[in-house]
Amino acid sequence: MCRSIKTLRPPVLPEEATEDEIRAAALQYVRKVSGFRAPAAHNREVFERAVETIAAATGELLAGLEVRGSRT
Repeated sequence: MCRSIKTLRPPVLPEEATEDEIRAAALQYVRKVSGFRAPAAHNREVFERAVETIAAATGELLAGLEVRGSRT
């Protein structure tokens, strides 16, 4: 697990995760999996597409989670 990725759901995060926080987590994930901090020009498109896809999936996941016992 990439230590830079933080938990984005309540109660760990007191408020709903922002788009920037979700994208940052997705970027860290793609960096970890690909082994590249920044992609070469010929890999930039696929790298960015992966970040956007993972960010969208993360947003969908967080929106669908039911956190029992939360005070919201």
